[in-house]
Amino acid sequence: MASGSSLAEAVTAAPPGATLLLSPGSHAGPVVIDRPLTIWGPREAIICSLGQGTTIDVESSEVHLLGFSVEGSGDRFEDTDAAIHLRGDDSSVEGVRITRALFGVAVSGARRVRIVGNEIVGSGVRNFGLRGDAIRLWEVRNAIVARNRVVSARDIVVWYSPDNEISGNFVEYGRYGTHFMYSSRNAVRHNTYLNNLVGIFVMYCDDFELSGNLVASADPNDGMGIGLKEAGDVTATGNRIVRCPTGVFIDTSPIQVSHLNRFVANSVEFCDTGVLFHSSEKQNEFTDNGFRGCVTAVRVDGHGDATRVSWRGNYFEDYAGFDLDRDGTGDVAHEPRSLAGHLTSTREVFRFFRGTPALGLLNVVSRILPVLTPAVVFSDPTPRLHRPLPPEAGSGP
Repeated sequence: MASGSSLAEAVTAAPPGATLLLSPGSHAGPVVIDRPLTIWGPREAIICSLGQGTTIDVESSEVHLLGFSVEGSGDRFEDTDAAIHLRGDDSSVEGVRITRALFGVAVSGARRVRIVGNEIVGSGVRNFGLRGDAIRLWEVRNAIVARNRVVSARDIVVWYSPDNEISGNFVEYGRYGTHFMYSSRNAVRHNTYLNNLVGIFVMYCDDFELSGNLVASADPNDGMGIGLKEAGDVTATGNRIVRCPTGVFIDTSPIQVSHLNRFVANSVEFCDTGVLFHSSEKQNEFTDNGFRGCVTAVRVDGHGDATRVSWRGNYFEDYAGFDLDRDGTGDVAHEPRSLAGHLTSTREVFRFFRGTPALGLLNVVSRILPVLTPAVVFSDPTPRLHRPLPPEAGSGP
């Protein structure tokens, strides 16, 4: 259909299952799609908002939006004003470019939707709270969110939405790269998260897979790579976390006594703290991970005890043991002690001095005067002597 003609009228006139081809140029929104339909066109075909409400509101199942661009939406958070809002099953948004919208793609109460290969550019306003989410899944099942490029939005949100796959996405300059809440059995694979406040945060979820993701350069003040809060049966494998204040943050996870969190073959590099435990001393396993260039590999806030965590076969750059039988495994356990770390984790006032020469000197004195020697932070009985190659994590567009 030609630029300038009424898209809303064309949708109303189209029979169920029809295909509408957009010509390059501007096409006025908003439009409500209430029947199975396919709309496709080149990027130069732009569906424009009038500045109110949702630009494309999909109320039907089996609606497919392909290739074109959407510009703008309303600005009401309480109404989830979005470029595209999907409410029907078996629908898809693929190859669409979205700009100047409050929310990019919102999906509510739908099953088996596909959000694939889109480019979503958020407002980039300095205050994250004034941005909308690039992709928002709410009570959604069996969705695929893959190979999207998201820049300067707020979050990718997956709430109350089990059994979805988030894979191959590139997310930059946002708040949460992907934020899960009450959404069990999700898989997060081979995504790239750069320059966000937080890479991946999992809250109140069980049976979770985090594999092959790259998280780098989280916010230099409070940022973290991967965070868990009251999350259980999480398996994190082959992820790479680089230059984040906190690499992995674990808070009260798992909360169920029958659950176990596993971290296997991940690489944590050049982080201030590699793994930070907050009331999460049990039912976590760390196997074959590598810690390189971290100021502190493992830290425990409050009065926790990381010796209850299972450590086996990990590489620590500060390991000072030996390998007489040359099997690649240290002959003595890696059991770091840090008086400075103990003080900063148990007394808030000392955190101001973290990383200063004064606390470094305190660690030296604690080694000279055993009366000041703190308890062991954690123990890995079989530390690796050689740093494993970092995983080839992340493959977003």
